[in-house]
Amino acid sequence: MTHYALIPAFNEEEKIKEVILRLRKHKDINIIVIDDGSTDSTSEIVRKLGTVLIRHETNMGKGEAIKTGFRYILKNYPKAKYVVLIDADMQYFPEDAGKILKLLEEGDADYVTGYRNPREIPYANRIGNFGWRLLFNLLFGTNLRDTNCGYVGMTKNAMIKIKNIHGGYIIENSMLRDAIKNKLRIKQVPVKVVYGKRKIGKFAKMFFGVLIFIMIEGFKFRLGIKS
Repeated sequence: MTHYALIPAFNEEEKIKEVILRLRKHKDINIIVIDDGSTDSTSEIVRKLGTVLIRHETNMGKGEAIKTGFRYILKNYPKAKYVVLIDADMQYFPEDAGKILKLLEEGDADYVTGYRNPREIPYANRIGNFGWRLLFNLLFGTNLRDTNCGYVGMTKNAMIKIKNIHGGYIIENSMLRDAIKNKLRIKQVPVKVVYGKRKIGKFAKMFFGVLIFIMIEGFKFRLGIKS
């Protein structure tokens, strides 16, 4: 197989089965789950479904889970061509993986991200995404419709080049920054998204954390300073 779906998961026993089963409708996708130290039955469910499982004994964060997945694919699947990252909580629709992979297959993109319909995003998140996108595009000289979508696909070459994957809420921006610095061809495709309830205090911390990261890395990029 040449197409891979990488699912970082932490305590997702309620949703992981649905994500896997819906991804399996794409017959050409090989699914790999990185269980990032779950304390529930996530790993057991994945094993019962016969899906490839890699497990962190302790929780290391989504960024580290993605790095582990990249290393595993590059080491064990030399014929791999494309990988798509999808969350394990059903925030994104597994069926949209096909749209992301299709853009990569067409050969005009090295790195593909989803972009969300603002109407499907809670108001506070919508304001945050607007501010992040505006600042990111200004500092990095891009014209992207969404700079914080976690639904991402890339070529094997992009996997090798994207190394500075941060944790927390800046994962998407750190990967996108690396894609731009490595002059990867970036495209975007519309994806569906479903949000659960968010705490305002937690959102405020996330908003300013992402904003500061974009400012620091954006100015470094402008000044040609290596990260």
